[in-house]
Amino acid sequence: MTLVDRPLVQYAIDEARAAGIKEFIFVTSRGKSALEDYFDHSPQLEQELRRKGKDDLLEVLRSTNMDSGEIAYMRQHKALGLGHAVWCARRLIGNEPFAVMLPDDVIANSDKPCLQQMVEAYEETGGNMVAAMEVPRDKASSYGILDLKEDLGALVQVKGMVEKPAPGTAPSNLAVIGRYILTPNVLKSLNKMKAGAGGEIQLTDAIAAQIDGEGVFGYRFRGERFDCGSKAGFLQATVSFGLARDDLKDELLRYLEDMMASKNAAQ
Repeated sequence: MTLVDRPLVQYAIDEARAAGIKEFIFVTSRGKSALEDYFDHSPQLEQELRRKGKDDLLEVLRSTNMDSGEIAYMRQHKALGLGHAVWCARRLIGNEPFAVMLPDDVIANSDKPCLQQMVEAYEETGGNMVAAMEVPRDKASSYGILDLKEDLGALVQVKGMVEKPAPGTAPSNLAVIGRYILTPNVLKSLNKMKAGAGGEIQLTDAIAAQIDGEGVFGYRFRGERFDCGSKAGFLQATVSFGLARDDLKDELLRYLEDMMASKNAAQ
């Protein structure tokens, strides 16, 4: 899926690189071979752009290239949940902390990308960390929700996590968003293959199992989150990112103003 002029996965890669990450693992499924082609080099296209003097497009193309050894792909043959998808990459992850990013959660409009903010906070806390944001109480049942032990402002210490709580039972309105920094012990918990909410292997459950050991922290990131897994969220992100572009904002803003003026006049 393309947001303005780049696929969602490119925004995730750019965010990860800004946080200092240099090795990437994609957990994919059948029919996703275009993802591998996207990050590969295209010498013929580069040569054609260079010949035509399209240096700006050439630079954009080069930013998508991944060097040999930087990227790996792992197939998830059955859709058994996010926890299972992370577990599929366990042998490539090895025995070191790792980040998990869900590209359909796009976070923008901040001085620092979300994962970079989390990495800087993680250097102080260690343990496990999840990105978090307040959501309306009536929407809490759609998220993993944090049960807070201590609220430290941007950071919160977690005493429990509930995946998609029943309406009216959520311990807070602080929801987990698709950015995580985790330790290898989470993978050990996922080895148990215990089904959680929805009959899936939930990453939230494996993280919650670390609370009494390494600890779990929530991080209230700075920025605006767009749920590009929903149609409304994707449209909102398109408008926001378009208005943030110097080459697009004037024309897009005029269109939006004209559209609203016509709608108001019709009323």
